[in-house]
Amino acid sequence: MGLIYGKNPVIEAINSNKTINKIYIQKQNKDLYDVVKLARQKKIVVVESEKSKLDKMINQKNSQGIVANITDFEYCQIEDIIDYAKSKNEPPFVVILDKIEDPHNLGAIIRTAECLGVHGIIIQKRNQTPVTDVVEKVSAGACSYMRVARVANITESIKKLKEYGLWIYGLDMEGSSKIYDTKFDSALGIVVGNEGTGISRLVKENCDFMVNIPMYGNINSFNASVSAAICIYEVAKQKNMR
Repeated sequence: MGLIYGKNPVIEAINSNKTINKIYIQKQNKDLYDVVKLARQKKIVVVESEKSKLDKMINQKNSQGIVANITDFEYCQIEDIIDYAKSKNEPPFVVILDKIEDPHNLGAIIRTAECLGVHGIIIQKRNQTPVTDVVEKVSAGACSYMRVARVANITESIKKLKEYGLWIYGLDMEGSSKIYDTKFDSALGIVVGNEGTGISRLVKENCDFMVNIPMYGNINSFNASVSAAICIYEVAKQKNMR
């Protein structure tokens, strides 16, 4: 079983019909009455507790007065992401994360991806943060809607995506073309690299194109989740202009 916390993540988990075993709420917290009402409509057990006990459940993080006991996050297969895109009659749009280690980055990327129409995210089983309670909290509930495939090998997964007709774009400071000059007009995957080392050599060699985000200040790099957001938005903008 897993735990998620915070008002918005719990509400989205309820609305997405995620399997919730029990919800614990802070006693006499009027800001949570709407969540209690929604939970009871779905016949979910609600238990009142002291906030200190709720915080203790999640290793002294700030629970915001609400914690939900849910089934562990359910990862999907790459085929599920492709099928979901087909069900929407859209060319697949996938984000591939190469060893993202910070759960805050993963949560922020999932939130951006869900907001901007990404069909799924691919992460690696080793040397990569999984979907944790922190990821769920940072995503503000987006984890309840985003398809995430957890794979053994990113390079092999890229090869599989190519078999489905996707073009793969690696996001790198030394990419040969700017994202604003790149035409994102087909089924595609965007690769975002590790916070410190970027995209690994083998993954980079299997990308079809390497693109960069132009920068004009004294600092020459973005946070991984910010880089992902800028590139995802550019793809979404071009798709919606067509």
